[in-house]
Amino acid sequence: MQMHQLGKAGPKVSAIGLGCMGMSGMYGPSDRAEGIATIHAALDAGINLLDTGDFYGMGHNEMLIGEAIKGLKRDDFLLSVKFGALRDPAGAWSGYDARPTAIRNFLAYTLQRLGVDYIDIYRPARLDPNVPIEEQVGAMADLIKEGYIRHIGLSEVGADTIRRAAAVHPIVDLQIEYSLISRGIEDQILPTCRELGIGITAYGVLSRGLISGHWQKDAAQKGDFRAFSPRFQGGNVEKNLELVEALRQIADTKGVSVAQIAIAWVDAQGKDIIPLVGARRRDRLTEALGSLSVELSEADFAAIERAVPKDAAVGGRYPEAQLAHMDSEK
Repeated sequence: MQMHQLGKAGPKVSAIGLGCMGMSGMYGPSDRAEGIATIHAALDAGINLLDTGDFYGMGHNEMLIGEAIKGLKRDDFLLSVKFGALRDPAGAWSGYDARPTAIRNFLAYTLQRLGVDYIDIYRPARLDPNVPIEEQVGAMADLIKEGYIRHIGLSEVGADTIRRAAAVHPIVDLQIEYSLISRGIEDQILPTCRELGIGITAYGVLSRGLISGHWQKDAAQKGDFRAFSPRFQGGNVEKNLELVEALRQIADTKGVSVAQIAIAWVDAQGKDIIPLVGARRRDRLTEALGSLSVELSEADFAAIERAVPKDAAVGGRYPEAQLAHMDSEK
């Protein structure tokens, strides 16, 4: 497994990381035992970055990871945790809270659920508009001094917020969606991160399965985020799947899968970009790991660009109501 420096101030991380959200029901029913087996398989393969959020399954995801890592050497894995998203008893979203007192409260519960003494990378899930980013980063910097976290990350924020945050304390990475059909960061956000020496942990590299080569129309189940995602809606999904079929022709020519082409494309955009693969099962993990062996030539990049031009996807990456509150979309 190749290892890369995560930002100029961060730890060494594996060339791809494991995003664990889908193991807690965000994409329909999940299998706890298979989730734990997948985490173990990822660690065995050399993946050391496990990404989660304290609100995934209202704590379920952290407890699942805690079970998977119990008894393992703490230096063998890195935990990246998002905080701040609020849920109600029905599972609905109800805003964000990044007040310093709330951050300390969220962290206390996270440490308990994961069964660890510190978190490697801690980050607000979104920008809380009621709390200046300087206060949020300052509170996390205090937690570093106290030994409860090692590094500070950000998630889904824009260039101005990134600069303000980095002026308070070194930021190791920005977690943000980046894929062949979600390339908005290329205009301002990615250049800003590179200027400041901040890495990118890219989630959604398969656009929640849409460009995995496995997705079929109307496959979303009850409780699946994709049932509400604009890109999966009738009229949009058909056009987006046409992009996938164009990508499949390139994959078939190279003897690899569509998912492997899509992940390899993200990986090839720079060593400062770490794809997070959301594998819930060992077979999907194995497929994702195979992307590390895919070599793309200049001709391949040109063919991929023709098959999936920038901004070719139809529909937003989140519903409009959510995009309106996302700092990275401003």
